Amino acid sequence: MDFESNYEIASTADFIHTRKFSRVALQFPDNLLKDSTKVVHALRTKLGSLRSSDDEQSGDNKDIGLFVMADTTYGSCCVDEVGASRISADCVIHYGHTCLSPTSTLPAFLVFGKASISESNCIMNLSKHALTNRKPVLVLYGLEYAHAIPHIREAVKETSSSYSSGTKLEINFADVISLVINPCEDPVSVDEPAGGCTADETGKLAGTRYAIGGLTWNIPEGHKMEDYLLFWIGSDNSAFANVVWTFNSCEIVRYDATEEHLVTDVSQQLRILKRRYYLVERAKDANIIGIVVGTLGVAGYLHMIHQMKELITKAGKKAYTLVMGRLNPAKLANFPECDVFINVSCAQTALLDSKEFLAPVITPFEAMLAFSRGSQWTGAYVMEFRDLINSPPVEEKDQAEEARFSFLKGGYMEDFDHQANGEEENEGALALVNATEKALQLRDSNHNNPLVKGMAKSGAEFFIGRSYHGLEVHGNSSLPEPYVIGRSGKASGYSDEKCKQES
Repeated sequence: MDFESNYEIASTADFIHTRKFSRVALQFPDNLLKDSTKVVHALRTKLGSLRSSDDEQSGDNKDIGLFVMADTTYGSCCVDEVGASRISADCVIHYGHTCLSPTSTLPAFLVFGKASISESNCIMNLSKHALTNRKPVLVLYGLEYAHAIPHIREAVKETSSSYSSGTKLEINFADVISLVINPCEDPVSVDEPAGGCTADETGKLAGTRYAIGGLTWNIPEGHKMEDYLLFWIGSDNSAFANVVWTFNSCEIVRYDATEEHLVTDVSQQLRILKRRYYLVERAKDANIIGIVVGTLGVAGYLHMIHQMKELITKAGKKAYTLVMGRLNPAKLANFPECDVFINVSCAQTALLDSKEFLAPVITPFEAMLAFSRGSQWTGAYVMEFRDLINSPPVEEKDQAEEARFSFLKGGYMEDFDHQANGEEENEGALALVNATEKALQLRDSNHNNPLVKGMAKSGAEFFIGRSYHGLEVHGNSSLPEPYVIGRSGKASGYSDEKCKQES
C-alpha cells in the first residue's frame, strides 16, 4: 500500500496547518517506529507546500517543530499527553492501534493505518454467515480495517439485492466516532456510554446508541444487543477482547483478515470471565488496596480515583494511590502490603492477567462489585471506567450489620472498624501522631509474633510486622552500628587482589 496513503500524510498535514500548530508530537508504537523518519520527512515536505503561499503573503517563515515520541509512559493505545507535555506540544498525532479514549488537555489526530484485507473473501464469509444465521448481523472491526469498510458495505448491499425477494440479509455496520480527539473538561459528556439514547430529527427517541473502542452504532427501539450476531473483522487483540467481555451474552464470530478464515469459537475469551469472578471474591477479603494510576491522559481518571477511594473507605478498608507508569510484576512487588490492586486505565489495558503478579489486579468495575455490600454479578461486564462515573453513590452500611460470608475462606468475616479507618484520614500533625501511636502499640503487642500478610489493616501495621526495618540507630548513640567496607574494583581483579599480585 502507498506509504503516504497508509500514514495519512495529506490529512495530517492539513490538520496541523489549518489549526496553526507550531509544536507537534508524533507518537509511534514500537512496531511502527522504524517508519518515523520517513513520516517526518513526508510531513515536512507536505507542510512546506501548504505554507508556501501563506508565507509569501505574510512573510512568516517559521518552521513547525515535529517531535517523535517512543516508549510511551503508559499503554501505546492511549494518547501520551505526559510525554507530549515535556516538549510543550500543541497537539499529538497518534499512529497505530488506538483505544480512542478522550484526552484531558491536548487535541489529537489519529492515524489508524491501513491493514491489508481481502475484501471479496470477507464479503463472501459475511454473506454466507448471515444467510445461515437467522439473527441480524452487526459488523464491528479493528480500526486498522476502517479504510475497507465503505467498500465492503457497498458490496454487501449489491450482494443482498441479487438474492431472491424472499431472502433478506440484515447486515448493519458500526461507524468510526471520529479521527480527531478534542480535550474535554467534563469526562462524562465526551461520549455517551454504551446504551445511551439518541434522538431523530423530530426530537423523538430513535433507539439506543452504543459505543465501544472508537466505534458507534444505533439499535432500533424495541431491540436488544442479544438479538444480534456480532461479526468482528480483525485480530484477536485487546479491542476484540473488549467487545467479547462487554457483550458476552451475544453470539460472536471473528473474521481473521490475515489468515482469511472465520473463527467461531470464542470460548477461551469467555472463560477468562470466570477467573475475573474469582478475583472479585479475593478482593472482598482484602484489607489494604492499592489504587494504581494506569493513565494520566484519559479524561475522567481523577474522578474515578476519587470514587474508588470513597468506595474503599466506606467499605472499611485502607486505600493507597500508586503512580508508577507502565505496570509489570516487579514494580507491584515493591508494595507487598497491598492485598489487591485496582488498575485505573483505558478499557483496553485495564484487564491484566495477574497470574504473574504478587497480588490480584482488578478493574474499577470489579472493585465496585467487591466493595459494595450486597452487590451481585449479573453477568454484565463494564470495561470503560467512564461508564461508572455516573453510577449511584455507595451507601455506608451500619456497623451492626451481620458479618460477610467469605467463599474463599469458608466462614464469616467482619470488616474492620470504619471509625479507625476514618481517623487515619485526618489531616495535619494529628494524623501523624495517631499513626505513630498506633504503630508503637502494635509493635509492643506483637514483638514476638510476626504479622501475617492479610491481617494488617494499614501499611504501617504491615511494616511493623516485618523482620527487617532498615538500618537501626540505638537510643544511647547518635551513630549507627559499625559497618565493614567491602571490596572495590572490577570482578576480574578487585583492588585488594591487585595489591597481592604486585607484592
